[in-house]
Amino acid sequence: MPPSSPAAADRIFRSEEELARLPASERIRYRLQDARCRHHANDNIAAFVREGELEELKAEVQAKVQELLHSLVIDTESDHNTHGTAERLARMYVDEVFQGRYRPMPTVTEFPNAERLNELMIVGPITVRSACSHHLCPILGRVWIGLLPNEHSNLIGLSKYARICDWVMSRPQIQEEAVMMLANELQQRVRPDGLAIVMEADHFCMHWRGVKDNQSAMVNSVMRGAFLKDANLRREFLSLLARKGKE
Repeated sequence: MPPSSPAAADRIFRSEEELARLPASERIRYRLQDARCRHHANDNIAAFVREGELEELKAEVQAKVQELLHSLVIDTESDHNTHGTAERLARMYVDEVFQGRYRPMPTVTEFPNAERLNELMIVGPITVRSACSHHLCPILGRVWIGLLPNEHSNLIGLSKYARICDWVMSRPQIQEEAVMMLANELQQRVRPDGLAIVMEADHFCMHWRGVKDNQSAMVNSVMRGAFLKDANLRREFLSLLARKGKE
């Protein structure tokens, strides 16, 4: 995880007893700052969350959402539709749509490339769901992954690509950074000669608000290693994606 700013180290030292009296969010933040670790919206902070603290965190979020609803002049006491909204939102954010921040990387079994496979592999389209960090509106899309393994590459099960995608995408972020983070994770685990990722997604910060344009989508890609250097390999990967899209 990237280091935080030097100013984060300018803090008051707290004993474990003092920390125990703080809200869970403040305890987690203290540990992050103590380790000088960045905690932006798209960073995973699972290493700094202790057992039982996510339940406390959900209770904190619920209280804050309840305040938000109150400030929006919504009578959650008499309105049966919003009576449990704060609790539902807290569970949704921590356990589901932002779980990629608070949960560790899913277990991924890696296998040696015993047969020395070295041909193009494509996985996708994988359905992905994320959220725009600007407005916390949904991002819904598809990801294609291209790999050119070598004899030293690790091979992972097909479903594990979807699990890694879900873990990376389940946090607030922008699409441009999301595909880079996904590429970094796969590069580190598989160690291929070439890696290519294409993501196409609808952004509800455009569909639901603002310009309210329902037709626009965003497509971006990451090309590394052989895909960056070999135009023919890149062309083969993209042409197979185009053919799949017509089926």
